[in-house]
Amino acid sequence: MPRRVLSAALAALALSAALAGCVRNDAAAAGIDVAISDDTCAVSASTSPAGAVEFRLENTGTDVSEFEILAEDKLRIAGEKENVTPGQTVSYVAQLEPGTYFTGCKFQMVGAPIGLTEFTVTGEASTSGDQAAAGEAVTGYLAYVRSQVGELVPAVAALADAYATGDDETARSLFAAARVPYERIEPTAEAFGDLDPKIDYREVDAVAEGLDWTGFHRIEKDLWPPAAGDLNSDGADALAGWSPSTPEQRRQFADRLVADVAQLQELVTEDSFSVTLADISNGAIALLDEVAVGKISGEEDWWSHTDLSDFAANVDGASVAFELVRPLAADSDDGTELTTEISGRFDDLRALLAEHGSLEEGFTSYAEVDDASRKTLSDAVNALAEPLSRLTATVLAAQ
Repeated sequence: MPRRVLSAALAALALSAALAGCVRNDAAAAGIDVAISDDTCAVSASTSPAGAVEFRLENTGTDVSEFEILAEDKLRIAGEKENVTPGQTVSYVAQLEPGTYFTGCKFQMVGAPIGLTEFTVTGEASTSGDQAAAGEAVTGYLAYVRSQVGELVPAVAALADAYATGDDETARSLFAAARVPYERIEPTAEAFGDLDPKIDYREVDAVAEGLDWTGFHRIEKDLWPPAAGDLNSDGADALAGWSPSTPEQRRQFADRLVADVAQLQELVTEDSFSVTLADISNGAIALLDEVAVGKISGEEDWWSHTDLSDFAANVDGASVAFELVRPLAADSDDGTELTTEISGRFDDLRALLAEHGSLEEGFTSYAEVDDASRKTLSDAVNALAEPLSRLTATVLAAQ
């Protein structure tokens, strides 16, 4: 997609599966056992009092694993313990406020968690100050970005393999889902120079900037090739200067995308990688801009018409960023009113998207969404964009 003048920010993990293993419903007063294997993640209790909650992790599997505690939206990460090696038993303590959470494990620390199970924290909220809340927001967002990239790596590998081997039917079925983790955190790659152009530029943008056209959308055009008379999103002849990739070229494009995504993972997992509160809140704004600029018009996924999937992923990422800084924003003057309005606008937008499908079940082809429905979606985006544009100033005013 085009390089935009956006704040260097980060954004947004949809995690869904079923957790294997039994769960006890009593409070965990003396610590909670978590039995980890290659395909199970059994938590010994489903409730705990608020405060410092100890999880005793035992990995009996064949490879490294990761334990995660997700917030109620199943997107934000409230706590995680990485690098639990085979045969290891380790204690992990998470500071948890009252509320509903979900626990899960990641085999080899990539992909979606093996499963999720509800975990309830009871009692009274702590009186932690703004500094602690700010630290929690940053820690939570870094974990979210890294987790999303962890899902992106295997999803892209599967897409690239199907595409390179000529299994177009499978590759088409994987295309939209493979893009979801990237679209949730898209400003991350934009913060790393030319990485986003390599991964996600459309043909018209690459040509305009004189760049080699690679990445998702190069693969997309091969998978949904244009016919004579078809036009690019800029109105030019779709066949001018383009021809279907040869098997050798397909392998090159597939390997390049896999390598670029691997580089993204390396960058976001470096110890020096961090974000600020402004990065987080501006990331929410940036992701909504992505919707307004490319998704509503249908320009983003011009050949596959999978724009609604990207749309929903951008909204997920923006929502996660907002929820992480929401406690800080609510502490400032008029912050409660603003955050309540933003939350309601997110709900409205999600409800409209749900009329066309879901990330889990798939969305209607955007080519089948009529102009009236597109305008309704656009109006909802604009209604959210206005209060969301005030989020960064409100968050920083609370510091």
